[in-house]
Amino acid sequence: MPRHVPLPTELSGAFSVRAGRQAGLTVHRTRGPDLRRPFSGARIRATADPTLRTLCAAYLLRSPPGHFFSHVTAARLWRIPLPRALEVRGALDVAVVKPRAVPRATGVRGHRLVPHDLSVRLRFGLPVSDAVSTWCQLGTVLGHDDLVAAGDYLVRIPRIQEPGECRPFARPDDLAAVAAAHRGPGTRALRAAAALVREGADSRRETLLRLLLLRAGLPEPELNQEIFGSSGDSLGYADILYRKQGVIVEYDGDQHRVDYDQFEKDAVRLDSFRRVVREVIQVRKKGLYEGREDTVARVRRALAPP
Repeated sequence: MPRHVPLPTELSGAFSVRAGRQAGLTVHRTRGPDLRRPFSGARIRATADPTLRTLCAAYLLRSPPGHFFSHVTAARLWRIPLPRALEVRGALDVAVVKPRAVPRATGVRGHRLVPHDLSVRLRFGLPVSDAVSTWCQLGTVLGHDDLVAAGDYLVRIPRIQEPGECRPFARPDDLAAVAAAHRGPGTRALRAAAALVREGADSRRETLLRLLLLRAGLPEPELNQEIFGSSGDSLGYADILYRKQGVIVEYDGDQHRVDYDQFEKDAVRLDSFRRVVREVIQVRKKGLYEGREDTVARVRRALAPP
C-alpha cells in the first residue's frame, strides 16, 4: 500500500493543482480521496467545511480575469436574506461584463451583463457585483415580498455596526433609481418592490409581516421605533408601531426555542411595552403563512377605535 502523503500546512483552504505541485504533491496525490474537486484545477480538503466563501475562492483559482460573482451568489455574500431554497443552492452565479464570453463550468451558472452602472466590489476578499446591482439582478429570481425584503436589508442602518461593515449598503433612492432605469426582464418587479422598500426592518420576516398588513389595507406603520416609559427611560425598540392607535406588532422568531436568555429579555421588553401602549400583538411563523387571515384580523381589531 502506498504511503499516505500528508498535505503541507500552507494548503489549508482551497488551493490550485499548480500550487499543490509547487508544494511537492504528485499528480496522483492531488487526486487523493481526502481532497474534493469542486472545479477543474482546484482542490479543497475533504474534511474542510465547504462554505460558500471556500467554494468561491476555489473557483477563482482557475477562472480567467474579469470573472466575478453575481445574482444569488453575490446576494449570499452580501448576506441578503433569501428563501431557504436559494440559501442552499449549490451552483455558483459567475458573471462577466460584455463582450467577454459567458462563464461555463460544472457547478457554475454563467451570466453576461451589460455594464451600465455596474461595479465590482471586494466582499470577504471575493469579487462581487455591487449591492445595488445585485438587488437589481434578483428581480428575475425573487418573488415580490422577498425582493422588498432584500431591499429593506440593503437600506437598513443597524443600531450597532458589525466590525468591517459599512451600512447601509444602499439608500432607498438608489434602489428606486436603478429600478426606474432598468430595462428588460424583471423591470416591473423591481419598480413595484422599490416603491415598498422602507428603512427599519430588522429581518426578512418583519418585512413579510409588514407587507401582509399593508396588502390587507391596514395603515403604513413605523418600523423599529424606540419606545419610552413614562419617566422617559428607553424600553426598547418595537418591530411595527402604530403610534396613533397605541398598537405594537412584534414578530417572534426562533429565539423562544433556541435562546432562552434572549426569550426572557424579549418577554420583559414586551411586558414593559404593554404598560405604555394600548395593545401588543405577537406574531409567530405560522401567523405569516397558514394563519395569515387570523393575523390580519387580530391587528385590524386592535387598530379599531376603543
